Amino acid sequence: LSFVIRSKSVLTKTVKRPHKLTHVGLTLRTHFWFKCFGTMGFVAVFFSLYVFLLKHPSYPITFIPSTPVDQLIGVEPWTLPVYLSLWLYVSLPAMLMTTKQEIIEYGLWMSGLCLAGLVIFYFYPTAVPPTNIDWTRYPSLAFMKKMDAAGNACPSLHVATATAVCIWLHRRLPLAELGPGAVVWNLLWWGAIVYSTMATKQHMVLDVVAGIALALVFVRVTKKSLVPRNQKPCWPYDPEYPVFPRLGMTAETAPIKQVMHDK
Repeated sequence: LSFVIRSKSVLTKTVKRPHKLTHVGLTLRTHFWFKCFGTMGFVAVFFSLYVFLLKHPSYPITFIPSTPVDQLIGVEPWTLPVYLSLWLYVSLPAMLMTTKQEIIEYGLWMSGLCLAGLVIFYFYPTAVPPTNIDWTRYPSLAFMKKMDAAGNACPSLHVATATAVCIWLHRRLPLAELGPGAVVWNLLWWGAIVYSTMATKQHMVLDVVAGIALALVFVRVTKKSLVPRNQKPCWPYDPEYPVFPRLGMTAETAPIKQVMHDK
């Protein structure tokens, strides 16, 4: 019996902390299809309502006035991929979650944010003012203009969702121990998305400001659903924390079981 106890003690001391990417990989795999189909369902429902309001405004459309900043920002076709990358960006928080409860909670508060924007669009439909831009010079942007006219402008839900996700990731990424580079990359991605909304002429500066304000208000209301900034990372420091409950792994056993599985 004493031999078993000593052996267990030696094993515990000699187990090395796994590479941080090992935890990230297992996190992405946990409830993977639940995350994927949940995200696709959310996008499908949102777009259905968004397009309906876009094509069937309930009240007269108000054009958002241009500002000097809008005049300084020209048409930048290269920003279109950045603009479209929002749909990948908004999926990142769910991908970093390990329980269905927090995934569902994230989906609910994100749905609430989008619903708030849709309610504003219903009672106060807005659009980007007409421009003298020859869109035939920008085929990719011209195609997007046909698919997604520059309506439902203020507040910009593109900016609002990106801002909410940026704040959530800013508080969550330190728990994944990916280093300061991940936090910087998150801020840069958010800034690029915000800029792309104006460079593609889908939104004006006032739309962007209103979108950021909407996100800040909503994040403030739902702050209990976000990870507190001063919360101590719960893994891999706590060996009993169920990092991957669906796989039956804790921070202590996850690397061992993963290595055995790989072999």
